[in-house]
Amino acid sequence: MTQRSCAVYGVGIVSAHLLFIGIGLFVAQVFQTVIHNRLKKEITLTEGSRVFETWKNPPPPIFMQYFFFNVTNPDEFLAGAKPFVSQVGPYTYREYRPKENVTFLENGTRVAAYQSKTFVFLPERSVGDPDIDMITTINIPAVAVMNKVKDSFWKSSMVSIWMNSLHVGMFMTHSVNELLWGFKDPLLSRIHPMNPEIDEYFGLMYKKNGSNDGEFVYHTGEADFMDYGRIARFKGESKLSLWTSEQSNMINGTDGSAFHPLLSKKERLYIFSPDLCRSIFMEFEKDVEVKGLSAYRFTPPRDVLASKEENPANEGFCVSPKECLGSGVLKVSVCKKGAPVVVSFPHFYLGEEKYTNAIEGLNPVREHHQTYLDLNPTTGLPVRASKKAQINILINRISGFPKTKYLNETIFPVMFINETVVIDDTSVVKLQKLLLMVTLVSNFPLIIVGLGVLLLLVFICLIVCERKLKMTTKEDTSYSPVSTKEGDEKNVSTYIGMTPIIEKS
Repeated sequence: MTQRSCAVYGVGIVSAHLLFIGIGLFVAQVFQTVIHNRLKKEITLTEGSRVFETWKNPPPPIFMQYFFFNVTNPDEFLAGAKPFVSQVGPYTYREYRPKENVTFLENGTRVAAYQSKTFVFLPERSVGDPDIDMITTINIPAVAVMNKVKDSFWKSSMVSIWMNSLHVGMFMTHSVNELLWGFKDPLLSRIHPMNPEIDEYFGLMYKKNGSNDGEFVYHTGEADFMDYGRIARFKGESKLSLWTSEQSNMINGTDGSAFHPLLSKKERLYIFSPDLCRSIFMEFEKDVEVKGLSAYRFTPPRDVLASKEENPANEGFCVSPKECLGSGVLKVSVCKKGAPVVVSFPHFYLGEEKYTNAIEGLNPVREHHQTYLDLNPTTGLPVRASKKAQINILINRISGFPKTKYLNETIFPVMFINETVVIDDTSVVKLQKLLLMVTLVSNFPLIIVGLGVLLLLVFICLIVCERKLKMTTKEDTSYSPVSTKEGDEKNVSTYIGMTPIIEKS
């Protein structure tokens, strides 16, 4: 066998080995397992990990938008007519939320931190000046006080007299800044000297600028990657004591800023929200793309705020059997000092039509009012998010207060928020490099198979060329004798003519 033939068959042998090894590695998922294990170790809340610094101080800008419902016919509503509201906003603030007092616990398997929130107004992203723009809305302090004293004839009578003397009605008009960050309320100021626990200032975001919700203790994910970012304790407790069932009081999931890597479309993601005083869940909706990055979109389904009739698991969120509301709303008075605060999605999206129909000017639209979370499935990192929630007040007829005599039970919208974040370009580049490495390592067996296929094609070409070469060589070196009678005669005569004649002596 020639050197050329040896080289040809050597290519074939190498090709066969590459195909065998590549297919074997692909079936066994060896490289994918290796890179996934690496991800599980890298994406942890530990010093020096890929995500720890961004978890402590998120680089993407977070924007908080506030939309108010301005009431245009308060007097007619108090007389029994349907209320008319117009949406005013957004008033946009840049939100900063670094983790503070970060402390590792239990051999590094858990980490404690406070998350401080600071808001800076952005006029270029807002519709007007929050110091000048005025909003007419339901008088939340007055409604809260009336509900607090409604079971006592003497207290309700005294509060009714105070409201009349102070000219406090069922509606109030204040600037956007006052409604958000606080103003001195006349009725609360009258009550404060007798009950110092009641603050004389009120605001929807009062004392929340520069404050935190309390200490969180998170799982670092070092012991189990599925626990990455999951809340272990909130304010020193592993569960709540607000609701009426064990399941409702559970603190499930993360705070919404971190999720475990290697997400599945089939899983249900839980998020604990101090503002909602409970955990909610989100489910996969569709594949999306954000700045060239693939992502899974998770959204809260209707079941999250469904009535106990639609979702029996939600019965534990009823403050009492008489205060169990319909689908799409949740009364959170248990964590709002007894105030009749009701939360929902904006414009009662995913709620019963009766809530939308009771207020003129509402129009729930999925594209504008849906909460969603876009997560990169490989790393679990949020690449885009929009958290939306609406604050409402439950109002009805209260005995002892003539101002409410024409009111029917109504969940009155006050304001809704839209908290958004999109991954920044610098983080996109870092994430793309990481995903490229993961893709290359995971698909390395396919690269080997591809190389094996390429060598197999080369081997086939060499075999074909070798055969053609052999056929050509055989034709060139073959001997075909040609003999004719005429030729033979010439050869004989020539031979005879050249033969010497020997004479006899």
